[in-house]
Amino acid sequence: MPRARTVSFLRAALVAALVSAGAVVTLPVGPVPVTLQVLAIAVAVLVLSPAEAFLALALYLALGFVGMPVFSGGGAGLGVLVGPTGGFLMGFAFGAPLASFVRRVVAHHTGGTIRADVTALLVLLLVTYLAGWTHFAAVSGRSAAEAFGLAVAPFVLVDAAKGAAALVVARAVRAAGLGDGHRTAR
Repeated sequence: MPRARTVSFLRAALVAALVSAGAVVTLPVGPVPVTLQVLAIAVAVLVLSPAEAFLALALYLALGFVGMPVFSGGGAGLGVLVGPTGGFLMGFAFGAPLASFVRRVVAHHTGGTIRADVTALLVLLLVTYLAGWTHFAAVSGRSAAEAFGLAVAPFVLVDAAKGAAALVVARAVRAAGLGDGHRTAR
């Protein structure tokens, strides 16, 4: 395997491990817990290529699917993926590579990192919330409004704070030369 592909795979594997570790920190606040997964995924979106972001989240979900206790609260298996919080996990998997792609496009067109980063984080959260909200409503049998109040609204400010922290971490990662190599203005 060429060096660049090896480095890319290792970066994705490291992020999968960080997302798994973020699931260990779980604060139950209702049917959907607060975890540090969003922070790890937000940093990933800001420093990984879209392909690396996809690989990282696919690896994370595969580990959980085969029984590794990497989901919130040490959960694992198909039951978690189809359970009330499974939509958020799917939202991570689709949102991370999409948000990473959007970051690149916006950075290319605006020449600015902060606008690209904030836009990418918004895309990540919107995709994650939409997938999680609709899946939660369907699985729990709750109305759309009730599901939103239980599974999305309580997390908006907390996730915004995680996004702000991700901006700081991503800047440090890029300054250390560990970003995806896609050049954007600093």
